[in-house]
Amino acid sequence: MTSLTLTFLGTGTSQGVPMIGCSCDVCTSRDPRDQRTRTSVLVSTQNKTILIDTTPDLRFQCLREGIHNVDAVLFTHPHTDHIMGFDDLRRFSELRDSELPIYATPDTMSKIKDAFRFVFDEPKPWKNYLRISAHSLNGVFTLGDLEITPIPLAHGAMTTQGFVFSRNQKRLLAYYTDCQEVNPEAITAAVGSEILVLDALRDKFHPTHLNFAGAIEAAQKIRASQTYFTHFCHDVCHAKKEASLPAGMFLAYDGLKVMLDA
Repeated sequence: MTSLTLTFLGTGTSQGVPMIGCSCDVCTSRDPRDQRTRTSVLVSTQNKTILIDTTPDLRFQCLREGIHNVDAVLFTHPHTDHIMGFDDLRRFSELRDSELPIYATPDTMSKIKDAFRFVFDEPKPWKNYLRISAHSLNGVFTLGDLEITPIPLAHGAMTTQGFVFSRNQKRLLAYYTDCQEVNPEAITAAVGSEILVLDALRDKFHPTHLNFAGAIEAAQKIRASQTYFTHFCHDVCHAKKEASLPAGMFLAYDGLKVMLDA
């Protein structure tokens, strides 16, 4: 019986792929794996459906994947490509007829409130207008039978949050996107995970994201059973890059589902 399903809703960088006004080989590729909406994932178990980040493409992603329910939302950081679909959570408030829990650091929560003040103002325009229950990330917490550990990651001058999902002390999933390095504490927290998802923007160095060399090095230290790279720019041709990766490492793509029996 499948106990956890990871769905890649989007695997692209902040401008998506294809990029507006670009005619490069990747932006004009006919391989659907080279068509990337902004980066987000859905983590599903038998009793919880957890969304990580609300991209500007959230509505389209949910329609494409047939998502009818979200039980909680985790935010990695407040960059626009990770929060600007926040208002599309409104539909899930209607469907569940209750508050939707969201989890973020105080800084990220503050920036979400600045951008979507109307969500937090009272009274609401009508009963189910995106009712949320805001929770600050300040340590390990549980959702259903999953224990979730927030992991600080350096993303240029700011800090993002990675997440390690465990059950009965077994590490099922480590999700580390939008980071320029994976520090020793983050490696220790993820070592031996069944699934690792890791930022890998491109081959060339970038000051706020891992490139492939750095991502592969971190993945080799974490030693997950399966590693999936994400958050690619249009420099990355899916077929060519995946063919060059070490064993057990793969490129994610929009719509990919990874099922875990654990």
